[in-house]
Amino acid sequence: MERVIYLDHASTTPTDPEVLEAMLPWFSQKFGNPSTVYSLGLTSSEAVQQARETVARLIGAEPEEIYFTSGGTESDNWAIFGTAEAQQSKGRHLITSAIEHHAVLECMKFLEKRGFEVTWLPVNSRGLVDPEEVRRALRPDTILVSIMHANNEVGSIEPIEEIGRITREAGVLFHVDAVQTVGKLPLDVDQLGVDMLSMSAHKFYGPKGVGALYARKRVKLSSYLHGGGQERGKRAGTHNVPGIVGLAKALEIACGRMAEDAIREAELRDRLWKGISERIQAVHLNGDFQHRLPSNLSIRVDGVEGESMILMLDMEGICVSSGSACTTGSLDPSHVLLAMGIPAEQAHGSLRMTLGRSTTQEDIDKFIEVFPPIVARLREMSPIWCANCICRKGS
Repeated sequence: MERVIYLDHASTTPTDPEVLEAMLPWFSQKFGNPSTVYSLGLTSSEAVQQARETVARLIGAEPEEIYFTSGGTESDNWAIFGTAEAQQSKGRHLITSAIEHHAVLECMKFLEKRGFEVTWLPVNSRGLVDPEEVRRALRPDTILVSIMHANNEVGSIEPIEEIGRITREAGVLFHVDAVQTVGKLPLDVDQLGVDMLSMSAHKFYGPKGVGALYARKRVKLSSYLHGGGQERGKRAGTHNVPGIVGLAKALEIACGRMAEDAIREAELRDRLWKGISERIQAVHLNGDFQHRLPSNLSIRVDGVEGESMILMLDMEGICVSSGSACTTGSLDPSHVLLAMGIPAEQAHGSLRMTLGRSTTQEDIDKFIEVFPPIVARLREMSPIWCANCICRKGS
């Protein structure tokens, strides 16, 4: 069987073999419930605590500031809804950006329907929030600012540290969706000035279904799941011990090899972009090339639908996406690209390639070889591309 070329690491990553090995004993041998008081349960409880200490150390936090969740979506939901409920006596105004992940956007829309007011900050053509826009949006009744660390579609890295200084001066809580950056970029919660931060293990070669929320000690956060007293009474439910162990192990490995992975992936990404841009006309880069995740290349191709490119690349054994995995199947153009000022007809032609540990130079060269003929074939069938050609010839 021919090797599959996987270029969708922003969607999910394969579980690292070392991570899987660390998890296995906690499924059947050390299976005790961490909430019990006998030795089998205490062994599991110690494993959860050790994982909590590892995660805290790697992001510059204290162990008691780490809460384990089911993933990035729950962490985002908890940070936003928990703050809204706990802080509503102070105010009912929240600030976010127009390019957030749907796990944040849908929470904000939900709160708007219940009487909260949300300021939706614009971004520039490279997908970046202006920190001064945050400052101008702050009000006496603002209770939360939520801005992602790096965009999951176009890879642009937001000026979180600058925004953190502004929110700290104003005494307003600051939540960051760091699902795309934990384990990929150096990250210290104190240096960034964040009060809450979301992560998900399967984005950095850990298992699916487990994540964490960092919440600074001073943060008043309402409980999200009600039941038992797990997670210091804040998040009920039996701990996912294998997943939690896996998350901590995966993060430890990712942080240990972060620098070398970033250099290698950035070099491969640049080779990919050079190969595409030299061989295909009317192809455009999405996002900021300088302030960008090293593994991310997001493009749009005039006259071609993203879905068609994905399907034809899949026939060649290459996995890519047109944007967020959470919106696959949607006929609507990317809300991220629209917010960046890209017309809807161009946004439909977007393609996202995200590289990872398994990506090789041979993979990149294979993509560069097969992609131009695919674009040419699709353009031959595209009335949009023909119309563009006529316009160009007549200009």
